[in-house]
Formats: sequence, C-alpha cells, structure tokens
Amino acid sequence: MARRLLLWLSCVALLALAGCGFGLRQNPDFPFSSLYSNLPPLSPLGIELKRVLRSSPNLIYIDEPGRLNEAQVILDVYGEQRTKTVLGLNAKGQVREFQLRLNLKFRLRTPLGKELIPETELVQQRTLSFDEAFALAKEGEEALLYRNMQSDMVQQILRRLAAVKQL
Repeated sequence: MARRLLLWLSCVALLALAGCGFGLRQNPDFPFSSLYSNLPPLSPLGIELKRVLRSSPNLIYIDEPGRLNEAQVILDVYGEQRTKTVLGLNAKGQVREFQLRLNLKFRLRTPLGKELIPETELVQQRTLSFDEAFALAKEGEEALLYRNMQSDMVQQILRRLAAVKQL
C-alpha cells in the first residue's frame, strides 16, 4: 500500500514538473544573418555582447569597418556610461548608500539607413549600502552589481534584436 502511494506521488510530482514550463534559455533567433557593430573594444559590456553575438549559431558577427557592406544590419552603440552617486549619509556625514547606474544608447539600422530599432537608451540601476569598515568587500560587491547589470542589459539587447520584424 505504501509502495503504491509512493509511486502515485512520484507520478504526480513528475507531471507537475513537466507542466511547469521550465526550459533552458535558447539562443535567440534573429531575423537577419549578419550584423556589423562598432562596440568599443575595451568596454566590459561590449566584450560580453560581442561574445554572445559571436556564439550565436545563425549569425555572422562583423566588427571590421572594411567589411561593413557584408552586413544585413548595423548595430550602432553610442557608448556606455557608469555612474556612482551618493544616496544617503549618516549623522556623521559619512556615506551610507550609493546608487550605481549603467546607461547604454544604441540603435539598429540597415546599411541603407532604414531604422529597425530607433535610438534607444537602456538604464540599469542598483543600490549599494556602504560601511567604511567593509570597504574592500563593498568594492567587490560593486563590481558584482555592475557585472549583473551588464548581463541584464546584454539580454535586453538580444531580446530586442530578436524581436525585429522586417528588414
């Protein structure tokens, strides 16, 4: 009897897992086969975006200006900006909280100039509490938060590129 109940419960659990919709993130399916971009070579966000675009199986990523005419679309990136502003101070005037911000402007167009994604600004921001006693650990946390914002932004860009309808 207990064995039958255990079998029944495991079947119910398996059906629940199968129906939950869980699936690993798939590579985006872009409506174009080649893309040129002028991503800054030393930008951490640019490096991650290049890596992801180059690893896409159905996309030829071009970053050499001499091969610009081979691309179906052009991703213009106007730069990324990282800012760190003070949000709060304690009674002694010491910093208690920072706001970290990452901005990126880009657009997608055809070589003939038709805009597929108009100039778009993406903004990510996070709050970082600060304590002078843990300054070194907070530097590491800050770097981790910027990396997290950067990864989120790359995923947003990929989703927008994949959502382009017509060339």
